[in-house]
Amino acid sequence: MSNVNSPETASYILQILVSAFLAILFLQSGIDKVVDRRGNRAYLDQHFAKSPLAGTVGVMFVVITILEVSAGALSGMGCVVLILTRDPTVAFLGAVVGAINLCALFFGQRVARDYVGAAALVPYFLLVLSAIYLLAEH
Repeated sequence: MSNVNSPETASYILQILVSAFLAILFLQSGIDKVVDRRGNRAYLDQHFAKSPLAGTVGVMFVVITILEVSAGALSGMGCVVLILTRDPTVAFLGAVVGAINLCALFFGQRVARDYVGAAALVPYFLLVLSAIYLLAEH
């Protein structure tokens, strides 16, 4: 019988939990953008109205939505694959796509001079960086 409180078991549990968390985070945000497309788009149009990105909101919105749904789906599928096979590859890819998404969001917030909004992304970015490390095959 394996030791349930071993470093290997702890690492495995952390991989499952971080993948589940990222799945919830990105799927909820991405699905909200799909379901309430009009409301989200109106908010972003207003948010970026006075920034150099004002003319690119439509493209940004599509890209961010695709990245969020992809990161969430990969993280969710990766969580299931982890539980069934202990293979972290799909969850790792979800975390990487999530990191790319957060960098894009952070860039937009900084260009729009929404420093409070940009700062709110930092804990999520640190989490996703930790997830990449935890899910990397050592």
